[in-house]
Amino acid sequence: MQPPFQPAQFDLKAPPDARRIVVAMSGGVDSSVVAALAARTGAETIGVTLQLYDHGAAVGRTGSCCAGQDIRDARAVADRIGIAHYVFDYESRFRDSVIADFADEYMAGRTPIPCVKCNMGVKFTDLFQIARDLGADCLATGHYVRRVEGPQGAELHRAADSARDQSYFLFATTQAQLDYLRFPLGGLPKPQVREIAAELGLSVALKPDSQDICFVPDGDYAKIVRKLRPDADEGGDIVHIDGRLMGTHKGMIHYTVGQRKGLEIGGQAEPLYVVRLDAEARRVIVGPKAALAVSAARLSDINWLGGDFAGPLTAKVRSMAKPVPARLEGDRLVFDAPEYGVAPGQAAVLYAGDRVLGGGWIAATEAALAEAA
Repeated sequence: MQPPFQPAQFDLKAPPDARRIVVAMSGGVDSSVVAALAARTGAETIGVTLQLYDHGAAVGRTGSCCAGQDIRDARAVADRIGIAHYVFDYESRFRDSVIADFADEYMAGRTPIPCVKCNMGVKFTDLFQIARDLGADCLATGHYVRRVEGPQGAELHRAADSARDQSYFLFATTQAQLDYLRFPLGGLPKPQVREIAAELGLSVALKPDSQDICFVPDGDYAKIVRKLRPDADEGGDIVHIDGRLMGTHKGMIHYTVGQRKGLEIGGQAEPLYVVRLDAEARRVIVGPKAALAVSAARLSDINWLGGDFAGPLTAKVRSMAKPVPARLEGDRLVFDAPEYGVAPGQAAVLYAGDRVLGGGWIAATEAALAEAA
């Protein structure tokens, strides 16, 4: 017999007349708890898992997502809570839209965020369509963000647990998607989610969280890039911002803006950092920390969720960075004070307090120091 459950405390916030709910099940504890929450509403609940890469490569591996053991875990949870579960093969789509893009971005001297591309593509586009085709009234996921009904419609907000907040990775969510999506874990701390899973007798209650990049099992992203782009290890020059030749490098894929370690340049009066990457000339440009200061960034593919919001905002330029005061002038994001570690290929996500206003991809930066321009 299942333990007592308090649905009012953990509200799915599904449409009041919802008859069918599709839950994106990755095989982890978060999506498993969401599936249990959905089933407790009384609506017909269907679990859907997208197989994103080869089963064999992920069998028995911890920290993966949507492959191998994860699919079996999702199926076991679905059986436990008594819901239907379907697996759809999206391996080729994931390879072309996420993994290949990941390699291309590194080859172009940018720092990619594959988790955002995955959410934009297979998770919130293809999975969205699958849920629609199944006749679902909403699609629920285990992401740690909050969906809040505002005066102009659904709004995206940061999670109550700042340590688990995933809003940075969901900035590209469209308004139409947000209207259909539900994020029931946004108001909960992770330990409480695991407690719920244990109370419900779910086998994944103690399962480790998935790693940041699910398709890089050992953290060696360079190996993934080399496999897809054999010329990734072609070397080039390391050049100081003042034009001096400082040495040579072993391939652009080993460097990112803000990096200090691994340059193998000794005997300098002050530490040197990667300031920018010139992919066309295969040059790594380095300079002192002051040269990393950025006054503005040009954004591409801006997604706006803020409606007619026109007040002060903050911008977050890395997933682990703190939001800083800035203003958006067309496609140009201007920082109130110089910002460091702003890398092309990353995202700039815009906030008003806890509300996500939208964001865009960092296409180029403007150096705060004239000599670093």
